[in-house]
Amino acid sequence: MHIASYQEASFFKYFFLFCYYLQVIVDEHALDVLVSYCTRALRTCSSWTHPEVLLALSSLVYGNGSRCHRHLPELLGLSGILVNYGDPSQPDIELRRSAVHCLANLCLSVPGQPYLEEPYKGVCYGILLRTLQSPKPPDVEDIVFCTLLQSALKGTQYFLNGGKWKAVSTQDLGTLLALLKRFMFYGLPGISVEMPQVLYPAPLPQYETIPAAKPELSQDSAAQKKTAGSQQNKKRKSRGKGKKAGAEGKNDDDDHTSGHLKTGGSGVDQSGWSLGSQSASVTSPSGVTPQLYPSWKKGSSDSEFSDPEGGMQTKLRLYQARVRQSALQCFLAVVKCVEKRILYGYWSSFVPDAPGIGGPPPLTLLTIALKDPSPKVRAGSLQVLSALLEGSRQFLSTAEDTSAPRQAFTPFSATLAASVRELHRCLLLALVAESSCQTLTQVLKCLAHLVSNVPYNRLRPGLLSPLWKQIRPYVRHRDVNVRVSSLTLFGALISTQAPLPEIQLLLQQPGSTSALSTPGISTPQELSHNWRLPTRRDGEASSPGGGVEGDPEGPCWMLQLCVSLVTQPREEPYSDSDAGGSSGASLEPLPIRLEALQVLAHLVKGYFSLVQTSLLELGQLSTRCLKEQEPSVQLHGTKLLEELGTGIIQQYRADANTTPSAKCVPVCQVVEFWSEVLAAPMISALQNEQHPTLQTSACDTLSSILPQAFSQLPDKTQVLCITILLGLTYSENALVKAAAVRALGVYILFPCLREDVMFVADTANAILTALDDRSPNVRAKAAWSLGNLTDTLIVNMQSVGLEFQEEFSDMLLLNMLRSATKASGDKDRVKSNAVRALGNLVHFLQPVHLGKPVFEQPLQEAMRALIDTVRGEATMKVRWNACYALGNAFRNHNLPLGSAVWSKEAYSALSYVVTSCKNFKVRIKSAAALSVPSTRDRYGDAQQFAQVWQALAQALEHSEEMEDFLEYRYCASLRSQLCHALLHLLSVCQPNDLPALRSSLSDQSRPVLQGFLVHYLSNKGVTLVAGVDGAAGDEAGDHAVPEDGLRALNETLTRLKGQLEEAVLDRSEDLETVVNFLEDVLRNFEEVKESDSKVFSLPLSKLPQ
Repeated sequence: MHIASYQEASFFKYFFLFCYYLQVIVDEHALDVLVSYCTRALRTCSSWTHPEVLLALSSLVYGNGSRCHRHLPELLGLSGILVNYGDPSQPDIELRRSAVHCLANLCLSVPGQPYLEEPYKGVCYGILLRTLQSPKPPDVEDIVFCTLLQSALKGTQYFLNGGKWKAVSTQDLGTLLALLKRFMFYGLPGISVEMPQVLYPAPLPQYETIPAAKPELSQDSAAQKKTAGSQQNKKRKSRGKGKKAGAEGKNDDDDHTSGHLKTGGSGVDQSGWSLGSQSASVTSPSGVTPQLYPSWKKGSSDSEFSDPEGGMQTKLRLYQARVRQSALQCFLAVVKCVEKRILYGYWSSFVPDAPGIGGPPPLTLLTIALKDPSPKVRAGSLQVLSALLEGSRQFLSTAEDTSAPRQAFTPFSATLAASVRELHRCLLLALVAESSCQTLTQVLKCLAHLVSNVPYNRLRPGLLSPLWKQIRPYVRHRDVNVRVSSLTLFGALISTQAPLPEIQLLLQQPGSTSALSTPGISTPQELSHNWRLPTRRDGEASSPGGGVEGDPEGPCWMLQLCVSLVTQPREEPYSDSDAGGSSGASLEPLPIRLEALQVLAHLVKGYFSLVQTSLLELGQLSTRCLKEQEPSVQLHGTKLLEELGTGIIQQYRADANTTPSAKCVPVCQVVEFWSEVLAAPMISALQNEQHPTLQTSACDTLSSILPQAFSQLPDKTQVLCITILLGLTYSENALVKAAAVRALGVYILFPCLREDVMFVADTANAILTALDDRSPNVRAKAAWSLGNLTDTLIVNMQSVGLEFQEEFSDMLLLNMLRSATKASGDKDRVKSNAVRALGNLVHFLQPVHLGKPVFEQPLQEAMRALIDTVRGEATMKVRWNACYALGNAFRNHNLPLGSAVWSKEAYSALSYVVTSCKNFKVRIKSAAALSVPSTRDRYGDAQQFAQVWQALAQALEHSEEMEDFLEYRYCASLRSQLCHALLHLLSVCQPNDLPALRSSLSDQSRPVLQGFLVHYLSNKGVTLVAGVDGAAGDEAGDHAVPEDGLRALNETLTRLKGQLEEAVLDRSEDLETVVNFLEDVLRNFEEVKESDSKVFSLPLSKLPQ
């Protein structure tokens, strides 16, 4: 029996090794048979064979938890095998470790397969959590217990990867985070952590105990008492330190043999850290405080042990580092599966808000990044921090420290700002001290995430300058990944909240080419040394402050750097990681060139005024990129061109803040720029069907041409651009088609093209075809372009006149009306611009169109589509555009507004919205539409007029009632528009309308309406909010200024008084009520005006004569 058991144990052992190393995949039937065999062996074989059986079982269930559903009751039931063996009360540590390992593999889910089902998933999590909570048994070796913890943490990670976190009683997030924080520091030299059992969401750090490091003190005192011989012996033994540390990886050799702190001159002086007398002891690690000097840079204490003991200590530290790494990987899974708004409640437990001055430093992720001896663990902590910072912009937006500090209490905004500053300080320390290339890449990526999410405009300046100066040498680091990450960080610095004054000053500072052209430098000290000894360029001024805004000495140094990285050959090979990554044998590796092009795009987008002097050079660079064979380089070249075109357009916009130091690029230079760009390479990119993404970007580039420059391009170039875009609207690729349709929607607004009837007709046909596309994105872009095209029709109707209208095809106009009506029933992305186009088309219709029977039915369908959209449950943006479209349609004087069958429904829909819509901007636009008809007959009969009046009066009376407090900012605009609409109705009212007006002016609402009207006439109203999504028309045309309202009030009062003298007896009372109301409004307005003038002149009367 013993021989049989031994053979069985050997079989399971070799079966595990076979499955583990060869990664054998078994089908459903084989899996069922093998799992049944293993479970039967656990019931029949000797207990000493069970660990081997469990290992074999773990290799079978690896990623197959959901496929083992028939065996789950036997394995994970109330008295299941794994439940009994994996319980913390299990005395056999080998059985327990194998069972936990098996549980971890059960929790692993392979993409494309379902997760482990409940309640078995919860059973696994409960066992894993209890394993992490249980202390180490006294008779268990440390290394064995480390493997148990590693399996439990790995299983917890698999469990978390199985879906979103569910806050239930058995899954307490605070308990899990407390355990993970405990094991993040497990075995870390010099740190003994006593963590609370549970972490709670709190704005301040929670209590944690760090006992004094007595062993280190005793070692130091013992070292001072050693004899000279023992000192020599210690030095002799310490020579093996590098070999022992080699178990951590090749990068640890540099970590342990470094002799001094890497902040050097640049790290301390430039960043402005308060290091006290650090500079005097920078070459002596023992003299540096632990908070600023990484513990993994200190001398190792392994020499205190004999060689066998030292080997065991090194092995133990290796396993402890794996536990810490597993805990960080598990924490990373927590960050990915838990909602950020919940996780940010524990921010203070993992991110410091102040340096540990005068006491132990806080135990946070930054503590690991600075003090852990393992580069993999340090990289893991930075990965977790990066995941926390990613998407944290809304959370960090509350940080602020620009105001004076409060003495009574510290607000959360100031605490968060302190945390942001501490993050910058610690990550900059990690950047300076790190020697592992992989970990250094993580530091740079973490800094990029931090920079992208911090609200620097709410913080005191000075955070970015030390970082900016410190990362400059890393652009020429020997490792390609480090160089790419440094460029990514530069891109984040340039793009964050651009333009930032601090970044603008840094960009304008004279740059040095000596340090940035010195490849292969590995240490920050050497980098800083070379950077501080610049060689001036030819013609460079000697004064460091010579480069001022608006009068630069030359091109921006960042621009020069990126251009050189894209175009210049590299001087010598770098690390092995760049092998095969270059698009050319002599150029920089491809990732570096692409990242440099991205930085250039960010620079152009955020700081165009600094690079506009190099516009032609950047155009040549983009053209060179388009000539290359690599599609990714071509794509980034077109992206750069698009940003350049957009920057030029923004300069020429009427509302652009152009200052003498940021003048617009001359049109002649813009024409020269586009003439060179729109050559063979760009045309080839537009016609490159093998790379549709490149075609899409090239279409976007064409749409960024300045209209004033487009009109001065050669005719053949204009025709070529239009012809290619029209052809691409029939592309089979949806992205290309959408981009081409959008570009045509931009071109249709060009003054030089919008009056060309043939171009407008060709564009309209292409847009109508795209409106029937099956891709929602194509239909959305087509609807936007159709809205722009109809805007052009309205502009031409007003500028060109009947000539353009007569030449435009009636059949094409009819097709546009039908297509826009159909699109108004599409998704909200399409509907938003479809209703805008409908309003313009109805406004464009002339009597010749309205007299044709073929237009009658489409017109009714179009108006009903607008009415249904106003009343519907679409987004507020869509309803706003629908109200605007109805008002736009009402401007067509040829429309039978008062007598049409849809007229009453249109007024009813607008009246409903103006009183009941919770969005005040929609109410404003509906009130503006109700005030558009210029004559009384267009309001319909007296009943319809009364309905409109009562709706406006009711809306004004309840204008301060709102469901969302955010609507309060539009309250004054709403009241102004409602007052204007009421005064407009009074100006066109007829005797038949007076009874309805009298009824609303005789009740308790009279003083309310009177007060609002007086307030409006007193010039205390505000202008309305701007339009939404480029809707055509001027908001100022929707309402009159208070002076116009006063004139209309006087004219109305004069007209009604004349009618009062001629009125018959049965209508004189109604007319008298209205006249009295208007007189009261006018009298109160005069009183308010007189009192305001007295208040204004009061200080002048008291001045000394």
